[in-house]
Amino acid sequence: MALVEILMPRMGESIMEGTILKWLKDVGDTLEEEDSLLEVATDKIDTEIPTPYPGVLKELLVKEGDVIQVDRPIAIIDTNALTESNTSPKNEPTVSEKQEPVQETTAPQPAFHSPIETASQKTRATISSDRFYSPLVLNIARKENLPLQELDTIPGSGKEGRVTKNDILEHLKQRKVNGNVPPTSEAIKQGGIAFQKPIHEEPSSPASENKSETVNHTSPTPVSSPAKSVSGEHEIIEMDRMRKVIAERMLESKRTSPHVTSFVEADVTNIVYWRNRMKNLFKEKENTILTYTPIFIEATIKALKEYPMMNISVDGDKIIKKKEINIGIAVALQNGNLVVPVIHNADQLNLVGLTKKVNDLAKRARNNQLTADDLTGGTYTISNMGSFGNVLGTPIIVQPQVGIMALGAIVKKPAIVESVNGDTIGIRHMMFLSHSYDHRVVDGALGGMFVRRLADHLERFDLDRKIFD
Repeated sequence: MALVEILMPRMGESIMEGTILKWLKDVGDTLEEEDSLLEVATDKIDTEIPTPYPGVLKELLVKEGDVIQVDRPIAIIDTNALTESNTSPKNEPTVSEKQEPVQETTAPQPAFHSPIETASQKTRATISSDRFYSPLVLNIARKENLPLQELDTIPGSGKEGRVTKNDILEHLKQRKVNGNVPPTSEAIKQGGIAFQKPIHEEPSSPASENKSETVNHTSPTPVSSPAKSVSGEHEIIEMDRMRKVIAERMLESKRTSPHVTSFVEADVTNIVYWRNRMKNLFKEKENTILTYTPIFIEATIKALKEYPMMNISVDGDKIIKKKEINIGIAVALQNGNLVVPVIHNADQLNLVGLTKKVNDLAKRARNNQLTADDLTGGTYTISNMGSFGNVLGTPIIVQPQVGIMALGAIVKKPAIVESVNGDTIGIRHMMFLSHSYDHRVVDGALGGMFVRRLADHLERFDLDRKIFD
């Protein structure tokens, strides 16, 4: 028997942990290399993790809902059991027979062996349904005394039709409007849902949800309602998982880096005129939209090459100077959250390549199709605040980077135009650049010169430039 530990993968420089959303395989299942083994949620994305080895899934070391540090063992695979698993019938006991984990007695167990209930057992034993529900949705259903039959009828807008937090909250809102009275604990029991009262009077968490006692039928335990405002004029909204982690990351960045922001206003009239002339041709030839963002990324790459000490990270009292230029682009999602996919080796792409990459990452980000690799290795980040009509901003640095550039809205303004015949006043397209940087390692001179040089590259954009060779 060859037992191999599967470790929690690293999914980005700043990502140190992930939440186990769902096991996609059960103990005893045969795995081919690169088969999807489980779903993991980080502060950036929900992604499927493939198995790196073929074999038979021997044991699950963590449960759904657990928050696991990277590089920690999460499962064990027997890489020599493929033939045995294919020839031996797999007889799974029913849920009622799985009250206690079954110990193997045919051979001594490794020191790290500890029986654990599988994902399919946990799902059926907890909610008596084949439909997957996240811990957050289950927690809301428990608090609101929502029967299983009713939970199963809620249309899901999430991935593969899953019920999201917004779906269940909207259902509960309509439920109250229609005057439906929440059922009692006995009704919940008859509805087939095994939501149970926690033993400890603690806030619900993935770890504490498994510690429960059965509801007494003869004397139902009163269920406390969620806290509400006395006036009834306020709505209490619980942060979703991604928003909680984003909030912690923002606080961590502010605690880590003393932020300074420098501002420069750039005349981007040439860029506006050139793009207006080229966008239809680009759409026709490349079947994608030419936006301003890849043009700004191209100018940022030029500035980073001239000021390489902006393309660094900090590790304690050491400065790590990066050879690659990997540009992160902040993308706002439909739910209001933010992700930062990365264009790796951006300096090796021309404007056409940058445009295609930006559009591809933005599309996959909004469709929740990003992979862990898409969010890894950024060395400098750009946030286009102008798409929301904002002219200025003070962006927060993505750790462990040392700088981030916010691009403001392009606005027509009267401005002084210099020429060989003298200065005149004309209508120009102007844009503010907001550069936040880590004052531990980037002084005002470097931070200010960098954003000024970026503005210079934008203002000197060639109106006669050819986009296709």
